[in-house]
Amino acid sequence: MKPIGKVLCATGVLAGLIAFFWKDDFNPESLSGARVLVTGASAGIGEQIAYHYARFGAEIVVTARREAVLQQVMEKCLTLGAKKVFYIPADVSSPSEPEKVVQFAVQKLGGLDYLVLNHIGTNRFQEWAGDVEYTRWLMQVNFLSYVALATAALPTLEKNRGALVVVSSLAGKMPTPFTTSYSATKFALDGFFSSLRHELIMQKRNVSVTLCILGLIDTDSALENIRGKVHHISASPAPEAALAIIHGGAARAHEVFYPGWLQQLCCLWALFPSSGNQVLRTFYNYSSP
Repeated sequence: MKPIGKVLCATGVLAGLIAFFWKDDFNPESLSGARVLVTGASAGIGEQIAYHYARFGAEIVVTARREAVLQQVMEKCLTLGAKKVFYIPADVSSPSEPEKVVQFAVQKLGGLDYLVLNHIGTNRFQEWAGDVEYTRWLMQVNFLSYVALATAALPTLEKNRGALVVVSSLAGKMPTPFTTSYSATKFALDGFFSSLRHELIMQKRNVSVTLCILGLIDTDSALENIRGKVHHISASPAPEAALAIIHGGAARAHEVFYPGWLQQLCCLWALFPSSGNQVLRTFYNYSSP
């Protein structure tokens, strides 16, 4: 069988298996009064996550670097139906900030039911140019701060049978061109939080860990990054991505793929990595500066 035939056949089998075993445990009413901390909530997916939680009647703390924008997000959350909303500006590139953010949220809400880790540092969508310092900084923002936030929140999450929701990327499952440093941070998230999930289950600690693998989303920053460098790939809407993240966290799913076909893509890449990488490279424009 030719490679394309193998890929199509495997796609059909995987789609059937996923449809057969899929179980939807999402209960919107469970989020009414839920205490939620959302990072990276001043724009993009994080902002939309906050608005969806507000519509479900949650109690929310939002954090990001820009205080003025956080105030606007807080005000809109209140109009959408949030029971309580607070904000705390923070720059998580500083190692001392994550614990302060969690302490603030626990103090204001009396505990946490959900910690949604969504923030990211500026992504240089370009070929590797040897900037090790930038990689070190991005690892602090995209990975180490996630570990620090989760560690600080675990005691209250365990007390409340809570959930860790970690927003990652397809670049954390499949290495892609122009994402060397970014991809490294997202692979690190997968490794750490998937391992942590095992340990929590083995220790019978009732905290779920949901890793969210996202494709291209139509945020302003993402679309600006790929302009002229990626073609034939459609961006998915941020509000729908945010809802999929919340849905997966509430259902205590181990992984969430959005769009859903990314799960099949990752499985196929694992089965046929050489052919998959050849196809992947055709979507990127190497002539772009």
